Amino acid sequence: MTFSLKRSLAIFRKDYKDVSKNLYVSTTVLMPLILAAVYGRTGVETVEVYFLVFNLTFTMVAAYVQSALIAEEKEKNTLRGLMLSPATTAEILGGKSMLSFLGTLIVLVMCAFFMEYQPGNLLIISVASLISIVFYIGIGTLIGLLTRSVMEASVAILPVAFFFSFVPLVKPFMDEYPILKAVNFFPNLQLIELANQIETGAGWGDSWSAILIILGWTVVITSFVVAVYNRKMVDH
Repeated sequence: MTFSLKRSLAIFRKDYKDVSKNLYVSTTVLMPLILAAVYGRTGVETVEVYFLVFNLTFTMVAAYVQSALIAEEKEKNTLRGLMLSPATTAEILGGKSMLSFLGTLIVLVMCAFFMEYQPGNLLIISVASLISIVFYIGIGTLIGLLTRSVMEASVAILPVAFFFSFVPLVKPFMDEYPILKAVNFFPNLQLIELANQIETGAGWGDSWSAILIILGWTVVITSFVVAVYNRKMVDH
């Protein structure tokens, strides 16, 4: 069966209506925007600060909103109906991800504007950020599939938000605790490392390894999502 954009857009429109009615979920997008506005006014201009806000956006918008959308379908017992509909897995997961993707993209752009972040190579940062959005949407989808309600998803997302938003703060302790160096290969830190390289004049030739690592994480989490989704279809 071919991919139907019309079906995915119908799911997207439904999600938009649902989120607009859920004040708690919709207001989560304000958290990174408020933080970006505060940092913008204080004049803090470091890559670490910029990407603290951006990583918070990934977790609180891409991951959390996505988990809430999926969990709400389960809470209302409508996910099974989607699974049994003529829509394919790609159409359903693609449609369920549109709102989170566009919302994250808009918030990222607004945060960058508030903080006056101007990377040395906008294209490289944009490509890495777009891949990162897909990764975090995958995290959110997985949490949504494994939880039974929006409340459960809201609790489950907390350690994810903490880890991916604030783990970069452990970098000063890596020399003292070498085991912590393993987190350097996580996508959030790879994105920060890439941004630092860009600021020193790095180009595509110096950036491909970080982008490939982020892409690898995205492929892995997407594979997990598809596997869990297909298992849920069988379980029902």
